Amino acid sequence: MGKIHDSSKTFRMLNIFERLNKGEILSKDRLSLEYDVNQKTIQRDIEDLRCYIQEKHYEEKDSTIKYDRELKGYKLIKFQREWLTNEEIMAVCKIILESRAFCKDELDLIIKKLLEQSLPEHTTHINKIIKNEQFNYIPLQHNKKLISVIWELSEAINKNEKISIDYTRQDNNRRERIVKPVSIMFSEFYFYLIAYNEDTDKEIPIVYRIDRINSYKNLHEKFEVPHGKKFQEGEFRKRVQFMYSGELTRVEFEFTGSSVEAILDRLPTAEIISQEGNKYTIKAESYGDGIYMWLGAQGDKVKILPKE
Repeated sequence: MGKIHDSSKTFRMLNIFERLNKGEILSKDRLSLEYDVNQKTIQRDIEDLRCYIQEKHYEEKDSTIKYDRELKGYKLIKFQREWLTNEEIMAVCKIILESRAFCKDELDLIIKKLLEQSLPEHTTHINKIIKNEQFNYIPLQHNKKLISVIWELSEAINKNEKISIDYTRQDNNRRERIVKPVSIMFSEFYFYLIAYNEDTDKEIPIVYRIDRINSYKNLHEKFEVPHGKKFQEGEFRKRVQFMYSGELTRVEFEFTGSSVEAILDRLPTAEIISQEGNKYTIKAESYGDGIYMWLGAQGDKVKILPKE
């Protein structure tokens, strides 16, 4: 790193703190050269930062800036830092690339911002790992920008406000609906809006793929969520397959495949009722018919049992 020309105290301390947050080991010699100040000035900066950490992060009693004699520099100790670690950055980049959830512009921007949180030498390493996958990234067919849409829909959810949506179904039938939005979820490539339709008395959540929403408008009309009936994303996710909504259904089936773990991971509500050798009898519950579609795709490994 070359000499940093802006040597004002505020800029200097912010930059030092940011670099410590990223995990850099900083020496007084190096810092004094970079900022064109003497080592006593750097020492005062470090003491001021120590006081700041002690005051603002007092619950983390061991958090401080310490000198490491072996590494011959100062480092941040046991600080629950706001920066992602290099390992976390690489893992998140791989997940985003595999999800194919975003158009290329949004993907590149997110990865760029993630990489800006890592040290230059680690950025090179992460880039090398993901460069080819990012270059050959193929977005989904809709190729729409979704980040701002997701945010605006989430604001309606937080305020319990109805929205009007112009929606194109899978069969290309286009409809307008007024809905009560309760959640945004992601599953297998797509973001979904979970909502209750205003024109029905059934308390069945309807699933709308966000990229199929042509337009939407916040009506700024409040809707009430009855006490004890708040939508539970975790419980809903356990019981919905491929984001197909409908009545809650229970199914029992036999599985004779090589990995029952794959079934239990894919169907979070699944329970093994009995086992005979490599044949498992399993029960599960799910909203709608998605579970039957998935079980049917498993071929002769799965036999759906008749309902009693």
